[in-house]
Parts: sequence; structure tokens; C-alpha cells
Amino acid sequence: MADREDAAGRRISPTPGQVRQVAPGLRQVLAPNPSPMTLHGTNTWILGTGRVAVIDPGPALPAHLSAILAALAPGEVVSHILVTHAHLDHASLARPLAEATGAPVLAFGDALAGRSPAMQRLAAAGGGGGGEGTDHGFVPDEMLADGAEIAGEDWTLTALHTPGHFGNHLSFAWGERLFTGDQVMGWASSLISPPDGDVAQYLASLERLAAVGARVAHAGHGPDIADPAARIAELGAHRRQREAEVLEALAEAPGDAAGLAARIYTDTPPALLGAAARNVLAHLVDLTGRGIVAPRGPLTAAAVFERV
Repeated sequence: MADREDAAGRRISPTPGQVRQVAPGLRQVLAPNPSPMTLHGTNTWILGTGRVAVIDPGPALPAHLSAILAALAPGEVVSHILVTHAHLDHASLARPLAEATGAPVLAFGDALAGRSPAMQRLAAAGGGGGGEGTDHGFVPDEMLADGAEIAGEDWTLTALHTPGHFGNHLSFAWGERLFTGDQVMGWASSLISPPDGDVAQYLASLERLAAVGARVAHAGHGPDIADPAARIAELGAHRRQREAEVLEALAEAPGDAAGLAARIYTDTPPALLGAAARNVLAHLVDLTGRGIVAPRGPLTAAAVFERV
């Protein structure tokens, strides 16, 4: 759901709670949770007719629960609740929606599922921080393996495990369309915050999604993506450029994630530098695992790193 313009050419943001008919058999309801990290809010998708699936129910806001239920046609029922990943802005309404409809909640696993071995070690060491916005209590009723198919009366989805932004992140393929959660968005790159996020997993998942060859992608926030292949390539190039900038900054002087972020993200508003530091830390953890940089002492969020 993109910005519109009024008669004077001024941008008008989309309205939360309104139902947008995206395509035959696909509706969207925008949650009322705008922020610098969510743009206009979380996109909730209603797939099918009759017995429908809800993809990413969104934040646990009573108004959004009411809007989802109001978006159903007379006689329609929710048969499946699908969650891309266990962030509060995607997952926390899943249980209230399940209680209201009787539908099961399906996801890859709980908030710890799908982490790479490197992120498991970082979490066990206890110094990596992370956990921003995580729904730590999220537990699905049914777990979806990579490649699992979920079907309704007039729709079939294929679950794709696409970790990187979050270890338990799923994307869903529906014909020539992809639901990409926060893994691929058109308006911004994804936050990768260890140990929930992993740069190596993220890049591998981009390649996985590119291979699907989708014609349109529907993200967890922001407008539809009309050319997924181009956007996926752009996001991969962006991450490789960030890695190069981290290495260039370390060649000038050692630094910790926060200091390096301030040196690299020179055009970023101060309120977003914390998120930028988490992205830098993700690159530092990855580069450490590849033997290109090393921390002075234990690998923690506050460690000072240097080139090897």
C-alpha cells in the first residue's frame, strides 16, 4: 500500500483498517502501528475466499483485530493464521485472532527457532544483545518445515524458510507472488540484529527468493514490490557495500559497532543509529567467523574490532 497524492500533489499516507483488494483472492489490511521501523504499519494479508488464510496478523491491538474480522465477507471464516516471524509487530495478534476464530497458528517455530550455529554460540555467550521487538512468548500451534504446502479451498502456499532478518523467518510463495515479511521490503533494507539476525543467512535467503522468479512481492511493511528480482539484487548489493564500508573503516582505525556505525551512517538520523549499530555488529560477527576481523577480547556487542 503506497502513498497517494491529493489534487495538490501532496502525499497522503494509507489509512489503517481500510481493506485494499490487491488481486483476485487477496486483500490487505494495514495495522495502526506506524514508526520509523514499520513505515505506515504492518501489512496483514487475507488470502482466498470462503475459508481464508491470514498472513501476519500483526500487533496485538484491539482495533486491528476488529479490522481483520470486519474485512471478512459474510460467511467467511479464517482457517489458517500464518506468521512470517516472531517479531511483535507481526506475531503478537496471532493468539488473540486464533481465540476469536478457532484457526491454528502456523510458523517455522518459536522465537529461537532457525538460528544459525554462529548465532546460537553468540546467544549462549550472552554478550551480543539483540532481542529488539521479539515476541518471546510466541509459540505456533503447528510448525511449518521448509517447503511445506498449506492449502485452502482456492489457494495453495509454499513455505520457504528464509532466515536472516530473523531465524524463524518464513516467506510464502503463491503462484507468481511472494509474501516476504521483513526479509525483502521495497522502502528500506532489513534490520539484521544478532543473534536474531544473521548476515550470511540473509544473503543466502535473498538468493533463495530470487530463484523463485516471482512477478510481484508483498512485504510486511510498505508498498508492493513490482520487480522482486531487481529489488533482491539491490538489497544484496547494499549488504556487500556495507561490508566493504565496515572493512574500510576498520582499515582506518579499530572500533566498536556503535562507533563504526557513526562513522559509516553519516546521513542517518540519530534516532536510527542504534539500529545501524546492530547492522554493523551483524557484519562484524560474520567477518569474525570468516577470519577477516577479530574482536579485542570476547565477541560482544561492545567489543572493539580490528582487521586481522
